[in-house]
Amino acid sequence: MEWEAPAIVLDARPYGEADTIATVMTQDHGLHRGLVKGGAARANAALWQAGNFAQMRWTARLQDQLGAFRGEMIHPNAAHVMDDPLALAMLSAVCATAEGALPEREPHPLVFSGMLRLIAHLPRGADMLPDLVRWELTLLTELGYGLDLTTCAVTGATTGLTHVSPRTGRAVSSEAAEPYKDRLLRLPGFLAGGNSATMDDNEQALRLTGHFLARDAFGHRHRPLPQARLMLYDRVAALVAESTTGADDAG
Repeated sequence: MEWEAPAIVLDARPYGEADTIATVMTQDHGLHRGLVKGGAARANAALWQAGNFAQMRWTARLQDQLGAFRGEMIHPNAAHVMDDPLALAMLSAVCATAEGALPEREPHPLVFSGMLRLIAHLPRGADMLPDLVRWELTLLTELGYGLDLTTCAVTGATTGLTHVSPRTGRAVSSEAAEPYKDRLLRLPGFLAGGNSATMDDNEQALRLTGHFLARDAFGHRHRPLPQARLMLYDRVAALVAESTTGADDAG
């Protein structure tokens, strides 16, 4: 058994003294794991960095075996974000979320193509946070946990949507949300038809998708939200706090 396809490296973990178990994602084969002989060697380690785009060949004697990978670099995405802590945190979060949430060997072409576009533009830093959140919404939808952010669950209104029910994942208008604000998640404007996002919007959006990722995509598999995803939220929250403190000091 074998296949060959372009793939995004999601993870590589040591196996024995010199080998690794790599997890990659392709358009047609979904999330796939395999043994990389000599993958821990210095000469090979760069290829297996999370986020890299590589031509991958998988071979196994039987379809249900772990099999083995051989790869050739197409684009070293990981190297392009190493000097930007936020972009690196975004890359780590996306790869860890995909690796932990997706079922193995099940194609999800929309998740793959969206991830490919997102990773390619991560050197733009904070500007890509809204796209990362939209990718997470696509992931939730593909896994059967899609949110309805288009219509108020109470009034049926399609405008003035400001919050989301943490129980149902449905949007709520400002008027309907008023008595329950402390129990609802905020819906940032860029997810309700707006064209721009502040860093505070990005924080609230990550909190929104993080809630449903933790409860549904990971909770139903009895797994915690990946540490890399938690750290991304913490980093964005810290940036918001810094900007608020700076504004107060300036005033």
